[in-house]
Amino acid sequence: MKKLIFRKINKDTIGFFLVMSLTFGLIVWTLQAVNYLDYVTQDGHGLKTYFMYTLHNFPKIIHRIIPFVFFISLFFIITNYEFKNELLIFWTHGISKLKFVNNFILLSIFLLLFQIIVGCIVSPLFQFKARLFLKNSEINFFSSLIKEGKFINAVEGLTIFINNKNLDNSFSNIFIDDSSKSNTRMIYASKGVIVDEDNKKIFKLYSGKVINKDKSKINVFEFEQIDFSLSEYSTSTILVPKIQELSTTKILKCYLSFYHSKNNIFTEQSSNCEINSEKVINQELIKRLIKPFYIPLITIVCCFLVILPKNDSRYLKARRIIFLLAFSVLLISETTLRYLASSNFTVYVYLIFPCIFFLCAYIFLIKKIKNV
Repeated sequence: MKKLIFRKINKDTIGFFLVMSLTFGLIVWTLQAVNYLDYVTQDGHGLKTYFMYTLHNFPKIIHRIIPFVFFISLFFIITNYEFKNELLIFWTHGISKLKFVNNFILLSIFLLLFQIIVGCIVSPLFQFKARLFLKNSEINFFSSLIKEGKFINAVEGLTIFINNKNLDNSFSNIFIDDSSKSNTRMIYASKGVIVDEDNKKIFKLYSGKVINKDKSKINVFEFEQIDFSLSEYSTSTILVPKIQELSTTKILKCYLSFYHSKNNIFTEQSSNCEINSEKVINQELIKRLIKPFYIPLITIVCCFLVILPKNDSRYLKARRIIFLLAFSVLLISETTLRYLASSNFTVYVYLIFPCIFFLCAYIFLIKKIKNV
């Protein structure tokens, strides 16, 4: 009977947690997806690339909201059980409040491990794949980016200015600058149109001039029609993986290189793992490996709800205090993250704080339960 009772409350808690995670996750994902519209409207990527990129960022959102959603779920379930007198079923069947608390602590430990797995493996992997979608995608919406009287810098190393965009999707008075560090190249055309040939974007230009300047030499020639290929130009979107998109193994190697490498530079230069990124590395390791340890602390704070019954005059006040205290723990774990990653000492403080606080709160809760 006791197992069935615990199974029911665990099922209710996990079910509510999953529903809330999906709901909050979709809300945050939708709001974040709006911010990523720049990849289409400014950088010229296709809608498929945009959708796949935003979809692969969903595990990152879930990882970030797990502590908050679990706090809301646990607080709601315990409060709801109390108001429906369902907690009395536990007490009348000989289940002690300590066993009740230990059940939720065990559940929080499983959730802690789950968040570590999502943060260390799933989220970085999906974010890295999302970056690959941008890296391997073509600039499918280039023609839609071109507007009259506006400089277009959607691709790296290329600037285009269009004076007029016609109703037949052709362009008039076109200026193109694809200059490099070693030479200058500018093209003027009275008319042009973008077409697809062999799955490549070609800008067909008519009646114009090409100006080439190499050091002190200037060459000018006129043309009736030339094809300017856009496929050789890469997008201006940042394609190098960010720290949060790297695997945990690489980040740990980078972290260790700060103390064992002579030049303090990680061997994989493309990973941006340099001495000036030490703070970002610490923050990422804290988010993945240390921050989940605040989940049991939030759990033990919420379990203080079982001390007083709902008919006690102090219950409502105690519930407010417990809610604010648990929410403050969440707030501290989030807001202090950027400040506590500046040194190893502060990283250790961030890890030790929830452990010590948890032990003190657990001992205090046991005393309260025995005194009630």
